[in-house]
Amino acid sequence: MAEIALRSVSKRFGDTVAVDMADFTVADNEFFCLFGPPLSGKTTILRLILGLEQPDAGEIRIDGHVANGVSPAGRNIAMVFQNLALFPHMTAEQNIRFPLAERREPEAAIRARVADAAAKLHIGHILHKHPAQLSGGERQRVAIARALVRDPAAYLMDDPISALDARLREEARVELKRMQRDAGRTLIYVTHDQEEAMSVADRMAILDRGRIVQIGTPTELYDRPASPYVARLLGSPAMNLVPPGALPGTPANGAQVGIRPEDLRVSPGQGATVTGVEPLGGYTVLTIAAGALTLRAMLRGQPAFSPGEAVAVSADPARVHVFGPGGERLAG
Repeated sequence: MAEIALRSVSKRFGDTVAVDMADFTVADNEFFCLFGPPLSGKTTILRLILGLEQPDAGEIRIDGHVANGVSPAGRNIAMVFQNLALFPHMTAEQNIRFPLAERREPEAAIRARVADAAAKLHIGHILHKHPAQLSGGERQRVAIARALVRDPAAYLMDDPISALDARLREEARVELKRMQRDAGRTLIYVTHDQEEAMSVADRMAILDRGRIVQIGTPTELYDRPASPYVARLLGSPAMNLVPPGALPGTPANGAQVGIRPEDLRVSPGQGATVTGVEPLGGYTVLTIAAGALTLRAMLRGQPAFSPGEAVAVSADPARVHVFGPGGERLAG
């Protein structure tokens, strides 16, 4: 078990600042997500924690001890890379058991832990195959199983289930969360999928060009985003950003007003026009033109709106977000 802390950690690659003064603590037994667009610094932070990169400034602490300069092997942390890094000449079973065999664990213990990990990830039927014979999703599950058998102080995972189809991703998310809770281990998880991050994380760190811009629970970040950047990064469809006073129910102060699609009120009337209708079963997404504004509204069920129909649009005042000239949160 391990608490992992970064204290004013920075990392450059030439003129590029990959991580800029990262300062946060991941609690023991916490499922912590790093979330942001490509090249925002997520994977670099994982590599710094693992010891594959050394910081240019700041400290990395693992369970209270400074880890700067400690080798990856000395940190007792398991990593699942995005590119999986499986040994091509070994079968799936041999890949999974490799870290245990290297530590000369008893053979009976190795067999039991391999079988347990394979059962959890539904890969018992492919253990005899080599990586070249496996699908992308199967290779990812083998890589995750190899991390599970090690019983490390913490797990680091870099977008480990991106190659799975939608159904398997949902199953894998549930299994990863259960695995982390049952194992009682810290897990730091990188993903580009906001739905995935919000469904598994105890807390999330939102990154923008190497800098952490907000940390909180998924609910805190969704309900009280610190900036328009965070607001539009979480939620699908993305939050509507409009000028103050542009819609009924929005204040006249502030540089920008944010309204989530589910908080827009749409009714037959005048002032706007439906330009698109996306029925998605339990809810329907409307695209609406209101003067120079293009808005997205998410309505329950399948309301009877059609393209070209005139509508009235307003906002729920209690759910309006207001941001200042510098992008700072003012209200909502």
